[in-house]
Amino acid sequence: MKADRSGGDSGFFPSGPGAGPGSYLRRTFGVYLKPRVLIILLLGFSAGLPLALSGATLTVWMAERGVDLETIGLFALVGLPYSIKFLWAPVVDALRIPFLTKRLGRRRAWLVFSQILLMGTIVFLGALDPLKTPLLIALAAIIVATASATQDIVIDAFRVESLDADEQAAGMACYVSAYRIAMLISTAGVITLTAMLENMGVPSSHVWFYGYVAAALLILVGIAAVLIAEEPKSTAADAPGPDPSAFVSASPLKRLGDTSRAAFLEFSAKPDIAVILLFIVLYKFCDALAGVMTAPFVLDIGFDKTAYATIVKGVGLIAVLLGGFAGGAIARTRNLGYALLLGGVLQMLSNLVFSAQAWIGPQTWALVGTIVIENFTGGLGTVIFVAYLSELCGNTRHTATQFALLTALAAIGRTVLSSSSGFLAANLGWSLFFVTTAIAALPGLALLVYLDRRGHFDELALLNLPPKNFKS
Repeated sequence: MKADRSGGDSGFFPSGPGAGPGSYLRRTFGVYLKPRVLIILLLGFSAGLPLALSGATLTVWMAERGVDLETIGLFALVGLPYSIKFLWAPVVDALRIPFLTKRLGRRRAWLVFSQILLMGTIVFLGALDPLKTPLLIALAAIIVATASATQDIVIDAFRVESLDADEQAAGMACYVSAYRIAMLISTAGVITLTAMLENMGVPSSHVWFYGYVAAALLILVGIAAVLIAEEPKSTAADAPGPDPSAFVSASPLKRLGDTSRAAFLEFSAKPDIAVILLFIVLYKFCDALAGVMTAPFVLDIGFDKTAYATIVKGVGLIAVLLGGFAGGAIARTRNLGYALLLGGVLQMLSNLVFSAQAWIGPQTWALVGTIVIENFTGGLGTVIFVAYLSELCGNTRHTATQFALLTALAAIGRTVLSSSSGFLAANLGWSLFFVTTAIAALPGLALLVYLDRRGHFDELALLNLPPKNFKS
């Protein structure tokens, strides 16, 4: 991945012939119109569709059919493939899809394979009855989740390999935006469609099948994107080991073993690897710690469920999308260390706004401001952070394996570490709790500064783009 993000300027706007605010804005936001970035937008839509179909939408369907709550609760385990997808990510790096790989290339073949599998399994899931065949429904949902997680693995690898370093954050902003819109379609859209069909006289036993078929057909957006896209520039020379031709001709099991081993060895050899991994765990920790308690906080201080749905989910969605695009623009024109520092500080300060909200109480205008600030800064920080993870995986030999491992590691802060949030909120009270979550950002920011002093971001710059001073 080669790109130039340095710009040679030290101020907010670039200097030199033809420079100025207009030139800066074109350079910053023009990236969103690049064809390969728009391809990622379409792939993000394809990636966002299946998650709810085996999760939230499925639970609504099950509840409507009268499935008991204990069974519905157990279906939370269906999402496990998303958490452990790193276990089979080496398969995506090492193995080829018969027939498709020769015609489409390594990444595009895996994308089409996973998307066709998704379409088939979504239709199969929709054809079942949750009340009559709960075990078969569970199996179909797990297959949908596994195919969806596989598509996520390949899209991440495709994005990292096909975009330049200064396009990664913009690509991720487009991906997240389309992903969230697709999730809205596969939840509210599918549920609304089933209600409309029922009102038109379609038997209630059939409407969910039609809803799932409609969602499956939307995967065609992702297939069209793959067929339009170009295969990332990677050849047999990307195979691990001194003899790439031997790797290609080796047995599938040997290729799988060589790929897994090479991915771990290459990453573990990075300088300050322990600090890097700890930073990945802690960077979004403060955001996750506060995010888990957002819904209980809003309801506890006096807002009703309608206000929560309208402001937190509705206004919040718009704010997080805008924050993502802003993060993409910042990461494109600024040094990655600077962008991470800015995102981390804004995330920390946004948690303090919740403390102010707790003091103000159930005032709608205040909640709108709080949610806009929190979601905007959270979206900004997430996009910049994923751009950083992408630059850590610059070796196309095992992009899928390494990126899946890094995202699994980053999820520790969102899941394991943030599980203490309820205990903290109950014992500290809301105002002090959110102050504590802001303080939780400091270890990650300290590691960020340490890595910068050690030249970590300069090393990434040397691999991907001309370096730029951290403080610029």
